Amino acid sequence: MKQIVISLVFASFFMFGFSQKKELKSIKKMVSKKAFSEAKSNLESIEGLVANAEAKYQTQYQFLLGNTLNGLKDYEGAVAAFRTLESLESSNGLSKYSSELPAIYQQLTADLVNSAIEDNKTKNYESSFKKLFLSYELDKVNNQDYLYYAASSAINGEFYQEALDFYLTLKKNNYTGITKEYYVTDKESGEESLVSKQEFDLYKKSKTHTNFREADSESRLPEIVKNIALIYVQQGEVEQAIEAISEARAKNPKDLGLLLTEADLYIKLDDKEKFAELMKEAIEQDPSNPILYFNLGVINAGQGNHEDARKYYEKSIELDPAYKASYLNLVSLILDGEKELVDEMNSLGNSRADNIKYDKLLLKREGLYREVVPYLEKSLGIDAKDTEVLTMLKNIYGTLGETEKFREIKAKIEALEP
Repeated sequence: MKQIVISLVFASFFMFGFSQKKELKSIKKMVSKKAFSEAKSNLESIEGLVANAEAKYQTQYQFLLGNTLNGLKDYEGAVAAFRTLESLESSNGLSKYSSELPAIYQQLTADLVNSAIEDNKTKNYESSFKKLFLSYELDKVNNQDYLYYAASSAINGEFYQEALDFYLTLKKNNYTGITKEYYVTDKESGEESLVSKQEFDLYKKSKTHTNFREADSESRLPEIVKNIALIYVQQGEVEQAIEAISEARAKNPKDLGLLLTEADLYIKLDDKEKFAELMKEAIEQDPSNPILYFNLGVINAGQGNHEDARKYYEKSIELDPAYKASYLNLVSLILDGEKELVDEMNSLGNSRADNIKYDKLLLKREGLYREVVPYLEKSLGIDAKDTEVLTMLKNIYGTLGETEKFREIKAKIEALEP
């Protein structure tokens, strides 16, 4: 009797395996014909049977399931199936399907990224960051760029906790995103362009370009740390925000980008003194950077230190005569004195003494206008179509009685109007 039971069990397993093999062979044909919906339905119908089958059938099942879900653009499901396949083959000493996965993952990554780009275009940021994160998980060593982009999509969609998790992973991995960049200069136009490595090599063989140079791209670490800090600030975790930047700066004390990130944090926290301190430290590192002087000008102007603010704006202009913002802020700084003069003029009576005082104040006011005219004109030299600057200059010329210049500026404004 015992022998009969053993035989029945053996026969049962034989028939069970044969049935599976036939089913899987049929599903394989469906997948090859891209009949993915039909294949999925058939895979679901034998899922319970396969769970108790031999490892070789389980791995084949997961391989077909992964390809089917991939064809249906269920990328998360496809990756889960392929991961299960890898685990099964690894634990059972098999490699038939795992050997095909690198090529599949490469194509799957491309599909995920392209789909994520389309999601971004339609502002479906949640779908986008999930696909980009999945691309990263397919190859955590070589696909860290996609985790960075996933964080950006999460920020755009206001999924701040997910973005924070991604950024913290990048920071832990010491990710910088630095790549080699290639530049060439067109001989005819004299303009320098960023090109691909392939284009760079081709241009070197031609006679149309010159000044071939290679350079590292900027590190993304300062931006990552900055966003970590900003999310912490938004969540009310100010201490963690400061700690995140301090830790990064301790590892990279000479990184100007991180220093400026820390300074930006203190602006967000309305700690202007700490900001000014850090900006001075930044200037020590990069004394020829006009933006640093401009920022110090902004802070000092906000604190009422007009003399220091003016000094910093003028230094910014000295370093970069084409930095428009410094001219405009300098104009604003000078005209800050106008309100006090106007208030005093309006408070005067009609006595002879008051009239004399009024005339003196009027001259001072005109003096402010004459002082800012050169800065406004230089700003127009940078951007001749700035209607706000043109309007301000027109009004000043009108107040000063310079009719010819008033008409000239008025004509320029009218020419720019639609």
